[in-house]
Amino acid sequence: MNIRCSVFLFIVGLAGFASCKNNDEVIAKPVSTFVNFVNASADTLNFFVNGTRKNTSTIYPGRQSLYLPVPDGQQNYELKKVGNSVFLFSLPLTIADSAYTSIYVYGETASQLFTTADLLLKYKLSPDTTQIRFVNVSPDAGNLTITVGDTIRFVSQAFKTSTAFALTGSGRKTVKVFRTGVATPLQDTAIIFQRGGIYTLISKGLINGKGNAAFGVGVVFNANTAN
Repeated sequence: MNIRCSVFLFIVGLAGFASCKNNDEVIAKPVSTFVNFVNASADTLNFFVNGTRKNTSTIYPGRQSLYLPVPDGQQNYELKKVGNSVFLFSLPLTIADSAYTSIYVYGETASQLFTTADLLLKYKLSPDTTQIRFVNVSPDAGNLTITVGDTIRFVSQAFKTSTAFALTGSGRKTVKVFRTGVATPLQDTAIIFQRGGIYTLISKGLINGKGNAAFGVGVVFNANTAN
């Protein structure tokens, strides 16, 4: 029996992929480096760089910080649980100038974190084109296959990896997530994708997890290039 679930919505801006035969352009470069912190863990967190809190709103499980300006080069990235004065960890990361980067955390140690470099693209000949990719942030799910409507199929995506963006139309689409080789979906839900939107679908949580640690699928709204 298909499992129906509600989708948690991330609102922000990630990613990109450069293809499409000279009919795309890069959105204007930011004046500084920006980082989006995506909380795929079961904890409620605050995000720090070099000891300074960056998020203005608490980051609940299944939410993100939005893109925040940070210094380029190597800096110390730190997390605290809400109500706890001690950092979970302090991790030195090097991020280039004038870049968009997403940081995904799925646990309480520095090893339970990874990043994606995000390039936002706008298609000049088709500004209403919707872009969708998939990032596997589920530690124990193994390789995952995900379908979006009848037009997109990301096959056997490994943990901590991201697909390229696929181009599709906007509207309400059925999203299904499968363990590779298994016919019954782990998740089966509907998501509305806006015209010109750039999205990242993610998996999170544990197959047999409960509460905030339960397996789920979410969508990050990266940007809208139709305007």
